[in-house]
Amino acid sequence: MLKATLETIAKIVDGELITKSMKDVVVCGVSTDTRDIKTYNLFIPLVGEKFDGHTFSFEAIKKGAVATLWDKNHPTPYIDAGIIVVDDTLRAYQKLAQSYLHATGAKTIAITGSNGKTTTKDILFSILNTKFRVHKTFKNLNNEIGVPKTIMEMNLDDEAIILEMGMDHFGEISRLTNIAKPDIAIITNIGDSHLMELGTKENIARAKFEILQGLKKDGIFIFNNDDDILREVIREYSISQKVIKIGTRKDSDVVITPIQSDEKGSTFSIGEYAYSIPFIGKHQIYNASMAITVAALLSMTYPEIVKGLSNAKLTSMRMELMHFPSFDILNDCYKSNPQSLISCIETVYSMKGYKNKILILSDMLELGEQEEKLHFNVGAQIDKNKIDYVICVGKLAKEIYNGANRNFNVNNLFYFENKDDVVKKVKEIISKDTLIMVKGSRGMKLEDIIEKLKEI
Repeated sequence: MLKATLETIAKIVDGELITKSMKDVVVCGVSTDTRDIKTYNLFIPLVGEKFDGHTFSFEAIKKGAVATLWDKNHPTPYIDAGIIVVDDTLRAYQKLAQSYLHATGAKTIAITGSNGKTTTKDILFSILNTKFRVHKTFKNLNNEIGVPKTIMEMNLDDEAIILEMGMDHFGEISRLTNIAKPDIAIITNIGDSHLMELGTKENIARAKFEILQGLKKDGIFIFNNDDDILREVIREYSISQKVIKIGTRKDSDVVITPIQSDEKGSTFSIGEYAYSIPFIGKHQIYNASMAITVAALLSMTYPEIVKGLSNAKLTSMRMELMHFPSFDILNDCYKSNPQSLISCIETVYSMKGYKNKILILSDMLELGEQEEKLHFNVGAQIDKNKIDYVICVGKLAKEIYNGANRNFNVNNLFYFENKDDVVKKVKEIISKDTLIMVKGSRGMKLEDIIEKLKEI
């Protein structure tokens, strides 16, 4: 928790302390939301498209905040609290977070990528937590507000922090990495997400490579060497820091050798050491290998790493296998793009012990001009010999249906415009020992379907 005088905070954020008589008042923690204000907090009123935090400043003070930042373009209020006027409250928040992170001295690991960044974060946290005091990004707080919030929630004695960094446009990762100044930067892979904004996969990669801009001079950059786009685009950069390539390719610095992958998890080796992870999907070995590599860089031993892997837990709605009396649900409805969807379907192929396999698929959003083609291509790749039924819901998912229609019998392929009809159809075709995979972009809210399936 941040503890500093108002005078000190004003200097950090390049602001002006209007209430000079309160210069020695000590702030304990910060908040941008009046719902979680605590006594002696500094309130930071952020300005968004639909709200202006300045309108809540009086409420924040009433609830115990001892001071507030204040945008210079807003009339200065008459309130019984400290006031620090700044050019921009969000930028001030970010400066404060940057200063606080530096004061902790914590090793900083920044992770970005189209897929796998949250899982990599979760696995790495579990490993490091066996030896260090560690803090990590909570839920999806990975943007220009979420990263400062994550940092400000650290304890001063934390030894490491794992920051997930998301983006939609050029420049966003740049701002985040320059706040964090990471010791280690990771790019997990490049997919089709954000094609709508950035146009090509190469541009997506370039936006991700902005993470290098804040990497410390003696820092380390880690990337997926099996990703063709990353291998191509990295040639555009002259990287002075140490680079570690991770993948199954023989020219990797850390060579992954897959051993087995099934419904119980995956086993693989790196050099002379074997590892097991209790997560479904062979793609998880990349996430785990990146986490293992970071742990090794921080001088963790093999037994410590193995212990951390065994305790790892993933954020919900990401390849989450849910068990019910006569069927299971593979819940992966947090996000979706062609790469992650195909990987998830291939995982379903490999899962044994099920007499009936059903795919419930919905729209993959933010794919740009090629969105219909990308949906169609995924549908065309589904193997009718390994999947019993495909159910599609959503406007774009109609193209998944059209692609699958090339291979599937009409009695095994369905398209609906609403979720209730999906649930009704599942009730008709479900049988004992059924596996139902549910996947779509977050905006499709497929958890609504899962909640109703629980009642079957």
